[in-house]
Amino acid sequence: MGLVSILIFLAIGALAGWLAGMIMKGGGFGILINILLGIVGAVIGGWVFSLFGMSTESLIGEIIMAVIGAVILLFVIGLFKKK
Repeated sequence: MGLVSILIFLAIGALAGWLAGMIMKGGGFGILINILLGIVGAVIGGWVFSLFGMSTESLIGEIIMAVIGAVILLFVIGLFKKK
């Protein structure tokens, strides 16, 4: 994996984490948490998409998949978080 690939991977993670934060709570979590959230979201999204026999072939598809996974992650965290 080259430097450009790593930077794209991190940028997708940051964007997906920020979008998920906007969807679930109305704001992002900061760049590092957004990246981590987006990366974990991409893994969760990939798993969920594979359960339905779906895959992504484009950059936009990858971002959508990561955002969906990150939203799922935030929803599950919200179930266990004390109010």
